[in-house]
Amino acid sequence: MILRRVHRMPFGAQIDGDTTRFALFAPDVENVRAVVDDKPHVMEAGLEGWRELRLPHARAGTRYVYELSPDLRAPDPASRYQPDGVHAPSTVIDPLAFGWADGDWRGRPWAEAIIMEVHVGTATPEGTFAALTEKLEHWRDLGITAIELMPLSDCPGTRNWGYDGVAHFAPNASYGSPDDLKRLIERAHALEIMIFIDVVYNHFGPSGNYLHAFAKSFFTERHQTPWGGGLAFDEQKAVRDFFLHNALYWLEEFNADGLRFDAVHAIADDSDRHILAEIAETIRKTFPDRHIHLILENEENEAKWLERDKSGKPLLYTAQWNDDVHHCWHVLMTGEREGYYADYVDNTLERLGRGLAEGFVFQGELMQIRGKPRGESSAHLPPTAFVAHVQNHDQIGNRAFGERISTLTSPQKLALAHAGLILSPQIPMLFMGEEWSASAPFQFFVDFSESEELSNAVREGRRREFRHFKAFSDESAAARIPDPTDEKTFLNSKIDWKERAREPHAGVLVGLRDLIAIRHREIVPLLASRYRDGHYKVSDAVLKVAWRFEAGELGFAASFADVPRAIELPKDSRVIWQSPDARADGDRIHLDPWTGISWRLAA
Repeated sequence: MILRRVHRMPFGAQIDGDTTRFALFAPDVENVRAVVDDKPHVMEAGLEGWRELRLPHARAGTRYVYELSPDLRAPDPASRYQPDGVHAPSTVIDPLAFGWADGDWRGRPWAEAIIMEVHVGTATPEGTFAALTEKLEHWRDLGITAIELMPLSDCPGTRNWGYDGVAHFAPNASYGSPDDLKRLIERAHALEIMIFIDVVYNHFGPSGNYLHAFAKSFFTERHQTPWGGGLAFDEQKAVRDFFLHNALYWLEEFNADGLRFDAVHAIADDSDRHILAEIAETIRKTFPDRHIHLILENEENEAKWLERDKSGKPLLYTAQWNDDVHHCWHVLMTGEREGYYADYVDNTLERLGRGLAEGFVFQGELMQIRGKPRGESSAHLPPTAFVAHVQNHDQIGNRAFGERISTLTSPQKLALAHAGLILSPQIPMLFMGEEWSASAPFQFFVDFSESEELSNAVREGRRREFRHFKAFSDESAAARIPDPTDEKTFLNSKIDWKERAREPHAGVLVGLRDLIAIRHREIVPLLASRYRDGHYKVSDAVLKVAWRFEAGELGFAASFADVPRAIELPKDSRVIWQSPDARADGDRIHLDPWTGISWRLAA
């Protein structure tokens, strides 16, 4: 069965039968002309700053741009495709021209999610949607059930992490066409892999954002963000509609299975109904028959967005990235103490236990680096309300040299952390190449080659960012930090797929594949039952965590002591995994340093 999909919205270029409608919010421009295939057309003024034009001859592939004055032409802020970059004319797209062959796909339950975070540009030598499509079977065979794509919205230049997006409806042309992205998603669904898309609703990038020229009221100085004035969600309905439709667009027109919302703590909205609530509520109502998963990044640790109904289903958001758990594992594996790791150095095992058993480590306690309390109580939430990881693009790329955790710790310590990650009932996430301990770093890179001034600012800002670390306190040390504007920094970040067949990488891949198989077999069925509670205990540098569900109990224990330790397993428990050096003696388990064990207990 072939399906045609389109998300209809009040702005942008949209083919309606025999005509194409161009709609634009431009309250600050007296006269707007749409230049379509190099021919100017006056747009009709509507209510509250809207402009509209209908043309019978504009079809798929037609190029167009908006003329705001004799000196300024700008692409469509809601363009579906910018083939020549974010400063060039937009292209009319006919979404109904693509025939989808995944009509029976409704997604997968969240309990089955095992996520791989992927940056399209560095995941393959080609850095394209098409090339990434060819790698999907590898992740299917590993046991991955969801791919989380770092932001796809088009941004300046040919290389970027994606968080500098300015064309929020246009898939990055450096990766391919909108149809190439659709083919990637269609193939993933054929392999029973979900696709999540990372979206950025807290700011626009520093270059290529023409909305200031169309509508200054799109932004407000009342709310400041790390990137300047905030978006006027609580002042301008057009702003709310723009991002609400963007979320619906990726889910409907591209049939994505979920969204990851970047840094929502930087979204300020004093409305009676916060934009985050409106987005989630609208999505839940719009797609009642699909498994749609909504993931947050939120430094504030706000449990209110993650609440469940009486049946255990998310009322608004499905889960949040659990950076707390990452920070605990990182301190244990590396001994690093600077920056935000300083708040996890004392009582690290207790903090890790709390993060695994209750979700947030900080649930209202004072955080020294912030100088104020952080978080809300989260123990009542199920473990599946949290996405756990031992590295992600931020935790790697925000290091000066972009080192992966596998280069910062021993294989034994990382193997234990991976076991704690995969065999926890929280939803596990890996970063592309982590499954074989890829040697390539993931460094911070951008391409603002159209502006030397901006390039210099980014370059110097990157070095300035690390000046408070001892290792980079002098200028000569800071000068060694890779230049984010240099193409070589981007190329160095591409993973080498040939490593998979070589040791020690091949052994790491086998180990993670085995852990994921255990999760599918033992833990995923458990997560389908109602969650009761979790608890943890630390004794003699041994951490024990247990989670109770209606269908049974899951346990995990790990020793971080310098000498062997012995622990007792619950009576009648069944071991589902243990470190190679762990030794069983009836219900008594002997754990060498940095070894662990996991068990199940029937209800």
